[in-house]
Amino acid sequence: MSRLIPVSLELYHEISQFMYLEAQRLDDWSFRDWLDLLDEDISYTLRTTVNAQTRDRRRSVQPPSTWVFNDDKHLLERRIARLETGMAWAEEPPSRTRHLITNIRVEPADSAGEYDVYSNYLLYRSQKEKDITIYVGKRADRVRKADTDLGWKICRREITLDQATYTSHNLSVFF
Repeated sequence: MSRLIPVSLELYHEISQFMYLEAQRLDDWSFRDWLDLLDEDISYTLRTTVNAQTRDRRRSVQPPSTWVFNDDKHLLERRIARLETGMAWAEEPPSRTRHLITNIRVEPADSAGEYDVYSNYLLYRSQKEKDITIYVGKRADRVRKADTDLGWKICRREITLDQATYTSHNLSVFF
């Protein structure tokens, strides 16, 4: 369980605006600009969500899960390069997305200049005429101070979807 360690309103606002800008870059398909927001040592992960019985959860027994994404910056760059070729069938025509980020909490991390950012999100994806997918979940991000115009970089993203079963025919979007 996360602890509640308050940060200043100014810092909260600065980091929240950074996260909203990141969402906008994803929705605008500005993937190279989005990649610039990620630090060189980024860890970008999504595991499958499993349904555990209440009795197992009480005993902290969790069924095994598998990685959907376990990417570093190089793999994210390769995914973007593939999308830029126009030959990625999963994104032909390109998806239209809206990343809605809410319930942002910011806490100091263990390392100086780093902050843990917890948020809930809804990712709406529309493709072709009738293909609509909605992903809902939470993210645990870590941002760190950076010598850039925006002043921040994301160095970790742990994505947790609420869905245990994906109904989309592919999972080619960024969270």
